[in-house]
Amino acid sequence: MIPRLKEKYKNEIVKNLMSKLNQKNIFSVPRIKKIVINMGLGADGLDKKKMESCIKDMSAITGQLPVITKFKKSISNFKSRKGTNAGLKVTLRNDRMFEFIDRLVNIALPRIKDFRGLSENGCDTSGNYSFGIKEHIIFPEINFDKVEKIRGMDITIVTDSNSPDSTISLLKEFNFPMVAGTKKKRKKINRMSKQDEKKEENKSDG
Repeated sequence: MIPRLKEKYKNEIVKNLMSKLNQKNIFSVPRIKKIVINMGLGADGLDKKKMESCIKDMSAITGQLPVITKFKKSISNFKSRKGTNAGLKVTLRNDRMFEFIDRLVNIALPRIKDFRGLSENGCDTSGNYSFGIKEHIIFPEINFDKVEKIRGMDITIVTDSNSPDSTISLLKEFNFPMVAGTKKKRKKINRMSKQDEKKEENKSDG
């Protein structure tokens, strides 16, 4: 059975984006290539029972068995050694990717307490969008009573978009609750040139 959002993308979203982005070629319309989901475990990665519990949760959320990631460097502050378990990673493509988006947007995100939307500042220069989830229990597949520990997740939506604006337009078509991000204001430092400084000195002397 073809996922609902996959059909919607082909039949509706592509046409909407072509008009919004002024694209004449269907193949130039941005699309989601894959979704990468990471769950960091830290010191808990050395505990077999906790690792097995997290693997079950990630498998239930994504419908796919996660890969165990390893630390590339030893960091004393985080009590991590090179080569030891760092966390879990899942890469979703095709049908599973569309099914995950459907559950994420329509079920999981609305269950976040005091949720106000996803910031548009999460885009990088390559057109990919990343955001974090503090509690993995927002997914309906997780039984809260059986959860050993509430954990966070990082989600990256990889697209073939060539700009952040195109990525945001694409996500909005999938009903992602995007909100305008606040741009960081940079403090302007007024520096006087040497000539201006001399003029000021001459005025004060006169």
